[in-house]
Amino acid sequence: MKKAVLPDRLSVIVEQIEQGAVVADIGTDHGLIPVEAVVRREAEHAVAADVNAGPLQAASDYITACGLTGKIETRLGSGLTVLTENDRIDTVVIAGMGGTLITDILEQGKTQLRSVQKLILQPNVSAVRIRQWLLDNGWRLTNERILKEDRHVYEILTAVPGEAEAPYRGRQEPLEKQLLFGPYLLEERNNAFKDKWMREKDNWQQILQQLANAVPTERTTAKKQKLNQYIAWAEEVII
Repeated sequence: MKKAVLPDRLSVIVEQIEQGAVVADIGTDHGLIPVEAVVRREAEHAVAADVNAGPLQAASDYITACGLTGKIETRLGSGLTVLTENDRIDTVVIAGMGGTLITDILEQGKTQLRSVQKLILQPNVSAVRIRQWLLDNGWRLTNERILKEDRHVYEILTAVPGEAEAPYRGRQEPLEKQLLFGPYLLEERNNAFKDKWMREKDNWQQILQQLANAVPTERTTAKKQKLNQYIAWAEEVII
């Protein structure tokens, strides 16, 4: 069977996997990442996990067709609970979910993360929540990538244990701004980054207009202040 063509965002994820790693792909869908991890990055072993039986069966079929059943195991279950100490997982990939769901998976799987040396996370939305969780839980953000694919903009965050505050030190921007936009992405500011935050700024301005007609309360006043701050920051970074 001919291997599937990997979308750009998944290729970037695979590039972050170390040669010879032992990988767990949580929410594997059709098993594209673990197959590429074994083929391109010579992963020693991989676990492809999904909470839904249908996608997991599709992954199993693809793995079998690629002749990799001896290298990749499939497991049905929720989040990181499918992993055990005997798996010796050193790299965890969680891609294609919302940032809130990804942080929930990480929070509920802290026991399984004890021996993990790298997290590769690709949220569809709310990357800020992941950066905050990493900072609060002792994971140092080491790399951020942002790219546009099929009219969608994706962020890919890589983190390792220890020195969680390091990426945010020595920078002029306030911490809240760095968490929102990403400390490394703020330096690069490529076209995908600017496109994302132009759209976010437009969305925030629409919400602000709606709030203008709302009955003033402490909550709405605070929200307006927050939105005005975010809009000002967005205008700064898309220049």
